[in-house]
Amino acid sequence: MSDRTPIAAPLRVPPKSLVAGRWTDAGADATFVVTDKADDRPLVELPDLTPDVVDRVMEGAWEGFLTWRDTPARERATVLSRAYDLVVERTEEIATLMSLEMGKALPDSRGEIAYAAGFLREYAERAPRIDGRHAFHESTGGRILTQQDPVGPCLFVTPWNFPLAMGTRKIAPALAAGCSVVVKPPRQTPLTMLALAGILVEAGLPANAVSVLTTTDSRHVTSAIIEHPRTAKLSFTGSTPVGRSLAEQGGRALLRMSMELGGNAPFVVFDDADLDAALDGVTVAKFRNGGQACTSANRILVHDAVAEEFTRGLVGIAEGLVLGRGTDPDTTLGPMVDDAAVAKVRELVDDAVSRGATVATGGNDRADGRYYPATVLTGVPADAKILHEEVFGPVAPVVTFADEEEGIARANATEYGLVAYAYTRDAARMLRVSRRLEAGMVGMNTGLVSNPAAPFGGIKDSGFGREGGPEGIAEYLETRYVAIPDPR
Repeated sequence: MSDRTPIAAPLRVPPKSLVAGRWTDAGADATFVVTDKADDRPLVELPDLTPDVVDRVMEGAWEGFLTWRDTPARERATVLSRAYDLVVERTEEIATLMSLEMGKALPDSRGEIAYAAGFLREYAERAPRIDGRHAFHESTGGRILTQQDPVGPCLFVTPWNFPLAMGTRKIAPALAAGCSVVVKPPRQTPLTMLALAGILVEAGLPANAVSVLTTTDSRHVTSAIIEHPRTAKLSFTGSTPVGRSLAEQGGRALLRMSMELGGNAPFVVFDDADLDAALDGVTVAKFRNGGQACTSANRILVHDAVAEEFTRGLVGIAEGLVLGRGTDPDTTLGPMVDDAAVAKVRELVDDAVSRGATVATGGNDRADGRYYPATVLTGVPADAKILHEEVFGPVAPVVTFADEEEGIARANATEYGLVAYAYTRDAARMLRVSRRLEAGMVGMNTGLVSNPAAPFGGIKDSGFGREGGPEGIAEYLETRYVAIPDPR
């Protein structure tokens, strides 16, 4: 592993929060340290904000909303387009920052930045095309007019695993619609969000239209914002238990809400699948971002007829990944985000092995601190915890099935329904399976479903609401109906 890479001056990340359009530490009597996830060395000390700052933040967000709401749509589009250009231009420095604070390998960071920037471009193009409709009243001859208005100040609670993309996926459509935004990033990875906020301001976003709150007291700060009368919308990406709690609070406040929650994605390989394509797909769906993704393939379900060949290929892929610190150019699998994440992976692997699973490669014996190797388990029994809980790590449990009915039944045997993957060359089966898999998104012969132009979101315990595409901007608009009598 290479020597520690410090944050260099060109990384333009202020050691402060962005509150009410200004870099500040106001409201913080304490600080916390963001660390390099490879070795826990300190990177930046940030203000640890408390609920005392919330009223100031939300009043500022309201003022920002009033300004931004009345900004012509083409000007809003121009700001988003400038921000897109700046993010792309600074890909390498943002990628370094992201790999330091989150741990992911640089190729994964670069891939996330390209994906994240895509939302800025997508909604720059959609901002000028927000419209309503005109119709004649069927009885009186009067007019029915509708118009789409921004909902107001929005609270975004983002996760640590995709610190840029989970921000732009929410921020871009909200700003395109004319909303102001308040972001509460996680304590593990706030620096990338601060960098994004700085870019938005540099691109021309007015003061008060964006705030980023750094805090270790996420629960109380978030609750105070939810309960504030200026807050109009809550969007959360994270675990299902936390999402349930926030949804209860948001429901009492009658907020509009979007919840993108946990997953337990099946990756189904049928007997007629193109195995080379399926192996390429599982590399992305399982090992991208070190498996620390809600869309990660959590259960690898393979037909008996091809299980041996597919598993052999999967083991080869796992053994070919290079484990190391995220900023090392040779690394393809970085460290996990913290000790608790490693402990959970170890527990799930131990449980599976104790119930009869076999470690084909990797496993706890090859783990070293935060560095957990790409792991393949075979013969995983149905009662193993790893088939029912989100592993959130680079572990691929392989389970076999005998026919299409069993494969679909196993895929749907979970309370989650975010995404499912399936590989088959039979066109009729593609149609059948895509309708029968219980998931908000289906990757058919692909291991990557995320696309700024497509609606992202789940069903069942994986949440509600959609981010991306025209469905994404609709989440930030409300319909106003205007009745006009017949002028004659």
